[in-house]
Amino acid sequence: MMLKAILSCAPAAGLAIAAAVLPSVAASDGPELDPELVDEVNLVMKQLASEHMTMVIVTHEMRFAAEVADRVLFMADGTVIEEGTPDELFTQPKQERTRTFLRKFLNA
Repeated sequence: MMLKAILSCAPAAGLAIAAAVLPSVAASDGPELDPELVDEVNLVMKQLASEHMTMVIVTHEMRFAAEVADRVLFMADGTVIEEGTPDELFTQPKQERTRTFLRKFLNA
């Protein structure tokens, strides 16, 4: 719970603290929610990914997810609809719900 509080208050600093406290896993819930910090937070997460940090990130930033993730899960209504590599999920989604979402948000 403390980790979530840290990440909610200051995402970039929270990720740095998470990396120090839990060196094998970092978690972030909606890092793009503060539009003034999106670039800073994404930069920190890209750096952690380049250092092979295991991260669980909840995001609506599809392009960022495609760039950084090894695996992507698409969820709707609390259910995993589809999962795969970024290439599989973003270019060849199997589920209609995933295709509908991607058409709407990647073409916006």
